[in-house]
Amino acid sequence: MLGYLLLLLLLIGVAAKLHQCLRRRSKPANESEVRAEPETWSPTSLGAPLLADPIWVYNNWSSYDELSDNILLTEKLAMRELDEILRLRKAGVHFDCYMMDAFWFAKDGGYRTWRQPDWPDGPDPWIRACQDAGLKPGMWFSTNTLVHIDAAAKWKDSLSTGGSSMCFFEGGFLPDFMDVLQSWYDRGIRMFKFDFADFTAATAETAKRLNADEIYRRNEVAFRDALLAFRSKNADVILVAFNGFGGDVESTGYPFPFRNKIDLQWLQVFDTMYSGDPRPSDVPQMNFWRSMDIYSDHMVRRYEQSFMPIERIDACSFMVGNTGTIYYRKTNAWQGALLLEMARGGWINTVHGNLEFLDDGKAAWFAKVQNLYGPLQALGRTKTFGGIPGKAQTYGFGSVDNGGSLYTVINPSQSIETFRLPQLSRVQAALENGRLLFADAGFVPRLAGGRITLGPGQLALAGFGRYAEPAFDLGVQADVVIPQSIRLLEAKFESAGQHIIETSIDVPSDGDLRIIMQQFYADGTAGRSWEGAPPSGKNMGEFFVIEVWQDGNPLPVVINYDKVIWSGLSWAVGEVRAASMTPGKPLRITLSSAERQFPVTVTGKLYVVTY
Repeated sequence: MLGYLLLLLLLIGVAAKLHQCLRRRSKPANESEVRAEPETWSPTSLGAPLLADPIWVYNNWSSYDELSDNILLTEKLAMRELDEILRLRKAGVHFDCYMMDAFWFAKDGGYRTWRQPDWPDGPDPWIRACQDAGLKPGMWFSTNTLVHIDAAAKWKDSLSTGGSSMCFFEGGFLPDFMDVLQSWYDRGIRMFKFDFADFTAATAETAKRLNADEIYRRNEVAFRDALLAFRSKNADVILVAFNGFGGDVESTGYPFPFRNKIDLQWLQVFDTMYSGDPRPSDVPQMNFWRSMDIYSDHMVRRYEQSFMPIERIDACSFMVGNTGTIYYRKTNAWQGALLLEMARGGWINTVHGNLEFLDDGKAAWFAKVQNLYGPLQALGRTKTFGGIPGKAQTYGFGSVDNGGSLYTVINPSQSIETFRLPQLSRVQAALENGRLLFADAGFVPRLAGGRITLGPGQLALAGFGRYAEPAFDLGVQADVVIPQSIRLLEAKFESAGQHIIETSIDVPSDGDLRIIMQQFYADGTAGRSWEGAPPSGKNMGEFFVIEVWQDGNPLPVVINYDKVIWSGLSWAVGEVRAASMTPGKPLRITLSSAERQFPVTVTGKLYVVTY
């Protein structure tokens, strides 16, 4: 009898705990109740969000850039962007946090002091201004590597053999680092970004007695346990992980599964884990920025395939600005990038860069998209569908609630494709009477019977149910233009030297000539070439060269990959306009790569496109 009684009491306790968790997971209709909840929220399982609701973060990286450019972080710059947040707020744009990214710190201050003379009054005016604006301030840290900072006295007995990082489980670094984090929390910091983690770090003596796997494991356990204790003490803290915490993010051409596996135990402490800084994918696109969209989409898919919950993946993809880190993008193709930032379903939506580039008209569009996706992120479900982005297969992100659904779809191929949209839930209404809400310019997508037809490289957003109402129309992305037609043109390329291929063809009779070159390593994976960052890096338009000659004269080739690309590139795309070509005289096409560090194979394809 006593055994049955104990069992009954245990079941009652479990039921009570389950009821409590379910209440926490439910979303009250009253918005003020939602915002009062974060400090008591706790997940019901390892993969559940640590946040009570999705949030929006402004990160000032790419408004300055001290790694691939020479624009410095200063108090003036940081406060200017805070003013811009307040301006955007008047247009209806919402932010929850302001993240102060890398290099705020004094080189010799052990993360306790801010860099002079760039911060003459220290951080307190900025922290107070954020708090007065209802924003949670955040700070960046190079987790245990010495990036633009010297080892503090208490860190030196933790230094690795190379002297560039600190061991977590030996010496004084970790206790001091956690004291630093707590001191900043006590001063008002509520979000912490951890970058450049090195779990291979070990002192010289430890490296002699422990193998590499054991060193890695002990470092992970020590840091994770410390963050668990930090979270336990500071219930409302937001922690995000960047480089060093798992995943292969250098290119979309790497084999899958990841060689650098993601330890899902990090989900105990981090609200999100990022899936790579913006860069071109290995899928060639005439519009350079679309290839960057495909990179971020691909990495989100690969992290999801590694069992990361989609809410916990930070694609880190939306940046506007005029620095080397984003290839001087400014606001090129910004609408598609913002739409995808929300469509992917991550619960930390981060906006990087120069907010002053978003004028009042852009701000109104931003607010409209944010209001469209905000409830879906919080109360609906987001799912991936279709093929693998890095394999140039049509794919997308679908969000659904009991009122309807949104489908963001991309065709990364060099062909017009028709794709059947999947049902996102069993209770979802049939995909009829949908509405095209947004698309790139040029080719007009066709939506009928649950199918969508997209032009080559095209993005589109379709709404169903209540989301098919005209009020949700978002217009056309005018600075991404998709061809009305495309067809493959047969051509045989021959070697004309090291990493040079050549062909001759007749002039197409019905359109422009699109030329695509790609570079591959011996194992068949995409061969990315790195030629440095600004200001001294090499322009990739001079590295991958597309030349077209007719009757002994060079013809103009339209390209937009002619940028200094710190993250590497494996392709080039150019177009020769029909008006530049004379019918009846052959064209000679030469494709060349300046790659000399690795053996590569250069390939070429030709298409005829009409706009």
